[in-house]
Amino acid sequence: MIRLGERQLLYIVKQVDFGVYLAPEQGSQEEKVLLPAKQVPQGSGIGDPVEAFVYRDSRDRMIATVREPKLSMGQVAELTVVQVGKIGAFLDWGLEKDLLLPFRQQRGRVREGDKVLVSLYIDKSGRLCATMNVYDNLRTDSPYKAEDKVTGRVYEISDNFGAFVAVDNIYSALIPKKELYGRIELGDEVMARVTQVREDGKLTLSIRDKAYLQMDVDARELMEIIDSYDGVLPFTDKAAPEVITHETGMSKNEFKRAVGRLLKEGRIEIKEKVIRRL
Repeated sequence: MIRLGERQLLYIVKQVDFGVYLAPEQGSQEEKVLLPAKQVPQGSGIGDPVEAFVYRDSRDRMIATVREPKLSMGQVAELTVVQVGKIGAFLDWGLEKDLLLPFRQQRGRVREGDKVLVSLYIDKSGRLCATMNVYDNLRTDSPYKAEDKVTGRVYEISDNFGAFVAVDNIYSALIPKKELYGRIELGDEVMARVTQVREDGKLTLSIRDKAYLQMDVDARELMEIIDSYDGVLPFTDKAAPEVITHETGMSKNEFKRAVGRLLKEGRIEIKEKVIRRL
């Protein structure tokens, strides 16, 4: 059986002026696909094997190519948007015909030049298309362990769970909701620390360092925030957690630790409703 969207070993069963026809078995004429003449390996003939990728051309006819696409069925890849049309965006995946990313398979509208993380699927019309719903195709066999530093792209944000991340654009990971500080948006590339490798192989991440390391970072950032308010921050550590997180990107506990560090260093003073730089 010829498999759409996959690289596979096929055999030359017929030669014509404009190319050769390939089939899954030697001598089979029941199911075959054209490999255009310009891509036929030199010196090949009837019965010879050819490793080829199968997709559909601009007229939706099944066709083979010996070129290596940037994405195959079951994989995840970061592709560039080359055009946005009436039915979706078109992505460069290394073949003559660009790959369609329908609007309904997008997570937020994409623009020309954007890099998007996608997988392949076959739509109801039997065409290969891209989807930004990549969760099921991410791997769970990463080489990473707890405390390793990793880089990944945010491909989904859930109000209930947190930010889903594709580490190295390959491995399944999650930044839990309680770890989401600052402004994390869909499509962002993040650097994170592995806090856990779950039994199913998926990674749990944090974009914060351990408390004793993070305190120094938070103290520096807090001073910058105070400076942005002309040296007088209009709230203290008694403010509501939501206010603190919105204004600083820190949890209330992290904010209090940073304030304590700056107080100890004699760099700030706390008044009834403000924090003032000294």
